[in-house]
Amino acid sequence: MRKLFFSQLLFILPLLLLLGCKSKGGIFTPTASGRPYEVLVVVDHDLWERPAGRALYNALDTDVPGLPQAESSFYIMYSSPKDYDSTLKLLRNILIVDIQPDRYTQAKFSYSNNVYAYPQVIVNIQAPSEKEFEEFVNENKQVIVDFLTRVEMNRQIAILEQKHSQLVNETVRSIFDCEVWVPGELNATKTGEDFFWVGTNKATGDQNLIIYSYPYKDKDTFTAEYFINKRDSVMKVNVPGARPGMYMSTETIGLTTRDIEVQNKYAMETRGLWKVKGDFMGGPFVAHTRVDEKNQRIITAEVFVYAPDKLKRNLTRQIEASLYTLRLPLDREQKISKTENDSIKTE
Repeated sequence: MRKLFFSQLLFILPLLLLLGCKSKGGIFTPTASGRPYEVLVVVDHDLWERPAGRALYNALDTDVPGLPQAESSFYIMYSSPKDYDSTLKLLRNILIVDIQPDRYTQAKFSYSNNVYAYPQVIVNIQAPSEKEFEEFVNENKQVIVDFLTRVEMNRQIAILEQKHSQLVNETVRSIFDCEVWVPGELNATKTGEDFFWVGTNKATGDQNLIIYSYPYKDKDTFTAEYFINKRDSVMKVNVPGARPGMYMSTETIGLTTRDIEVQNKYAMETRGLWKVKGDFMGGPFVAHTRVDEKNQRIITAEVFVYAPDKLKRNLTRQIEASLYTLRLPLDREQKISKTENDSIKTE
C-alpha cells in the first residue's frame, strides 16, 4: 500500500478587485459562487445511483461529529457531465468522478485550485472501474471529508487574516503572550486568572472563544478524562449560570478526542457538547489543547456555540477556524500555518 501525500496550500495574496473578479497570476478569474460547505459532484446519473456513487454520497453525507442534532458534513448537489456548464464551473467546491478502464490502472485522488473561479477547489477521483472507485472511497471517506472541510477552513482563516479583532489579539497577547484571530463580532469579554473569554453575546447564534492555561505537570494531560476534569473546574469558576450553583460543564456522552497538528506542532482536538448544570442551556464545542514549550504550561483554546433555534454546523466551523490561528509564544514570529490535509491511500 502506498500513500499519496499532499497538503492543501492556501496562499494569501493581495486581492485585486475589478468588475467583481479576482486576480491570480495576472489572469482575472470570476468570484466563486455557492455556499460554504456546498459540493457539486460531477457524475453520470446512472453511476450516481449505483454502489460506487452511493459510496461517495454516503461519505459526503457523513454527520459532523460533536453536534447536538444530526447535520451532514456538506450540502450535496450533482450534475451529469453533459450538464456541467460554464455556470456550474464557477462553484467553489467541485468533485469530478472519472472512471475509465482504458486510462487508469489504479484509483487515485488529485485536486486543482482556482481553475474557473476564486476561491475554488476541483477534486478528481479517478479509477479504472466502479468497484475500485467504491473501495477507494470507502477506504478514504474520512480523509475526503477532512480535505474538503479544511479547504473551507483555510478560506475562513484567509478572511480572518484580513479582518480580525485587534482588541482581542492584544488582550490575548497581554494575558498569555499568545496571539489569535477572531471575527470582530466577538466583542464581549471576560478575564480571570489565566483565563479569557470573548463572545458575541447574542441571544441565539452566539459564538464564543475561551482560552485558559495551567502548568504542564501530568503525563496524562492529553487524555479525555483529564481534559473533562480540568475543563469542568475552569468553567465552574469562570462561566457561571444565571443563578447560584449553575455553571458550564461537559457532557461526557459522545465526546471525542483525536491527535492533530496546529502550527506544525502536536495538539489534542476535543469535540463534544457543553451544558449548564442546573439549566437547560447547551450546545457544541471544539477545543485544542497544546503545550507552550517556552513556559512549560498547557494552553487550551475552545470555541462554543449557543443556537437553540438554528443549525450549528456552519456557526461552529466558522469560529473553529480561529483555533488554527492561535500562536503560542514560540510561534509568534512565524506566519500562520493553514490546516494540513491528511494523506489519502492509494493502491
